Amino acid sequence: MAGTHRHNIDSEISITYITTSRKLTAVAALGVTIGIAIYIFMNSMAAGFSRKSDASIFKNVPHIRVYKDDEISTPLSPATHSGSLPLIVNPRVIPESQKIINPDQVLALLKQQPEVVIATPQVGVDVFYNSGRTQIAGVASGVEIAEADKMFSISETIVEGSIQALKNTPNGMLVGVGVASKMSVKTGDNITITSSRNVTKVMKVVGMFKTSNSNTDKTKSYININSARQLKQESPSYVSDIDVNVKDYDHAPAYSQQLSFLTGYKAEDWKAANETLVAAGRMRTIMINFISLSILLVAGFGIYNILNMTINQKINEIAILKAMGFQGRDVVRIFVQQAMLIGGVGIIFGLLCCSTMIFFLSRVYVGGDIGYFPITYEPEMYARGILFGLIVTFFAGYFPARKAANVDPVSIFRK
Repeated sequence: MAGTHRHNIDSEISITYITTSRKLTAVAALGVTIGIAIYIFMNSMAAGFSRKSDASIFKNVPHIRVYKDDEISTPLSPATHSGSLPLIVNPRVIPESQKIINPDQVLALLKQQPEVVIATPQVGVDVFYNSGRTQIAGVASGVEIAEADKMFSISETIVEGSIQALKNTPNGMLVGVGVASKMSVKTGDNITITSSRNVTKVMKVVGMFKTSNSNTDKTKSYININSARQLKQESPSYVSDIDVNVKDYDHAPAYSQQLSFLTGYKAEDWKAANETLVAAGRMRTIMINFISLSILLVAGFGIYNILNMTINQKINEIAILKAMGFQGRDVVRIFVQQAMLIGGVGIIFGLLCCSTMIFFLSRVYVGGDIGYFPITYEPEMYARGILFGLIVTFFAGYFPARKAANVDPVSIFRK
């Protein structure tokens, strides 16, 4: 009971110090409010940017791409011992077919893996789009359109025509809006394409798509996989790539190693294929975390300075409390509670302020394929903001509290 009574007295003293220094308390709480609001807001913005960037990448790139990699000619005379050098005469890429052997078996094997969500074959063809004297270079992706749509959400980018139209038209083609503009074609028109194997086919434009990448829109098209095989003069079973999506794309690098070992083919994850974009996203996240955490620490220093001022002002009262029998831990508890109360108020108002900013910014339309500003409420960021806020305010109160706990009442009274 005595301990509980002492705790109640400590709490009352903490509240008294807060209410008697309302301006200083308001300034400290405002610092925490701004720190928490900016921390959560900036990290929520970084999370939104990352999601939007990943979604943009996955409109054209699978989580993992399985294909036959180029082979380099081996040494004519391998090294026999550590002191000798292998004999290599003009090493070069071995001219072999890039097709996957027994693609149906490889596909079935991939689909059996528990982490694989979807696996679909693809045949890429370098082509020239021809219309009269106009000719532009591009690439045609030969796909099984229904499965490719599940993987790349192609239907979400369609601005004319439909996915079903391509499926029902053997010589059909979905073209990027940039290609359609350059070739002056519209849905229903015919267009002639010539492959790198010098095979020419007349294709029917059954629709147009528009992605977030203007370069893709100016060069890419989707055709049925059998049409791509014909353009490459390959057999009906020819497959150059197998695109794979897994349950957790963040773990794609680990899965790619497993799939490479399982199939015997090269398995390249999306992070390896987009190293520059991934590095830029990581750098952006680190920078935002550093800035927002720095602002939160500045708010903590504000509490620290205010409590230091309070201790200097209340030094005589602290001496009286210790002379009355208060222990050092009681003094620490008084000022830590004061810091935590200030921090708690700042955190609550910081959460309200941050939520308001996110609410209004998420309704700002920025245009293009981005649409509305990519920010939303992130429960994880809120939890992290509250946790860091409590930690910063605790230590901001603990260090000056230790100084107050070491006050010698005798030396104070002598002064």
